[in-house]
Amino acid sequence: MSTNIDTTAIVQEIIINAPASRVFDAFASPTERVAWWKAPDGRFTATHMESDLRAGGRWMMGGTRGDGSPFTVKGAYRAVQRPTLLEFSWLPDWQGDDTESVVRVEFIETDGVTRVRLTHSGLTSESSRGSHRGWPQILTLLRSYVDSH
Repeated sequence: MSTNIDTTAIVQEIIINAPASRVFDAFASPTERVAWWKAPDGRFTATHMESDLRAGGRWMMGGTRGDGSPFTVKGAYRAVQRPTLLEFSWLPDWQGDDTESVVRVEFIETDGVTRVRLTHSGLTSESSRGSHRGWPQILTLLRSYVDSH
């Protein structure tokens, strides 16, 4: 028996002590995402987000890097199933090869506690995988935000 391991994907999980609907909204709402998508070390700060939250709808988030230069990441929603699933394409301007990848976020609730499982797939080069190793920090920022709001 062989096991296929997707070496083009990053998978991260975190537990958040809140219902899935609350965690989904914090992740999907442009106002809320901008409120928490900020690295405490100043490496990045989201400043605005536009979102047409429906399958096929487009989204874009912009902000500043630690050196003050701007960043933009954009894509389209592939699946929106509140409060259990959000899947979207991901195309950042900091990735030189301009390869679109896919982020799938599952919100799995048990007794008012939500497991967030994020799978970022389609990262076909080592440089693209390397530039997306920050998901554990992003999920920790999400948990801190939900815990305090």
